[in-house]
Amino acid sequence: MDYISYLSAKLRSSDQPRPFLKWAGGKTKLLPQLLPLLPSALKTGQIKRYVEPFIGGGAMFFYLATHYQFSELVISDVSKELILCYTMIQQNVEELLQYLTELQKSYTETTSEKREELFYAIRSRFNQQAKQQCKVERVAQMIFLNHTCFNGLFRLNSKGGFNVPFGRYRNPKIFNATNLRLTAKLLQKTEIICADFEKSLAFADKATFFYFDPPYRPISKTSAFTSYAKDGFKDQDQVRLAKLFHKLHKRGAKLMLSNSDPQNNDPNDDFFAKLYAEFSLITTVKAARAINANGQKRGKVSELVITNYFS
Repeated sequence: MDYISYLSAKLRSSDQPRPFLKWAGGKTKLLPQLLPLLPSALKTGQIKRYVEPFIGGGAMFFYLATHYQFSELVISDVSKELILCYTMIQQNVEELLQYLTELQKSYTETTSEKREELFYAIRSRFNQQAKQQCKVERVAQMIFLNHTCFNGLFRLNSKGGFNVPFGRYRNPKIFNATNLRLTAKLLQKTEIICADFEKSLAFADKATFFYFDPPYRPISKTSAFTSYAKDGFKDQDQVRLAKLFHKLHKRGAKLMLSNSDPQNNDPNDDFFAKLYAEFSLITTVKAARAINANGQKRGKVSELVITNYFS
């Protein structure tokens, strides 16, 4: 068994907390390729703080927070719904489990013909009653929708409404109680912030490691994914992120950033090469296209990993 296969098996069999949401671009399957690229300062104990400004599903966060010693953990995201999800697990996991148990029971006991109707009823409530809802109930609905919708997406339209259609899974497991309790325990020592990524500059010093996993720049016109945040993430946001990367570098922080490789489709597309020209440490890794309506187009593509350290 090669190293990648060994590490993949180890990650699957771990009893540590792991992502509780399906997430477009999630890093769980890519971790075996990313972990060898981590800074050596993690192993020597020089890194005291971990910051992840685009938390998403949190695969990297869960791994690092349970395998290394940090005095401070900080996760953030611009998505209010996503941050609410992490916050409610941190603050009220047992009540959340009660709501999830009821949703799982309702879905399981509903006939297959009626499950679609139940899905859209919950989606409608989620979209129409944001301000009136109990926060824990809302998070339970978000987790339910994420695990029963098409391809396990969390996507908002321009008005901020969840718009992913029904997934037609035969017997989806909506939640894992043990995992959510492990997650809640980890989040007790984690600072959770709803903010634009630029706010993370406040945490930068020589003892901090940042991992950036922003919404990817589409590699083609047809691969664009309508964002989990209603305002989207455009090229000007990628430029803002690159400027922050440079500022953090000057403060001595260790940095890793993932993004799409535009040269998958256009060998002459040097968008990221120009943005990160100061950093020659650009590695490519191979990732599966997990979210594509056409199953025949879910092949391997290159992704970029940009760091500001040699080891």
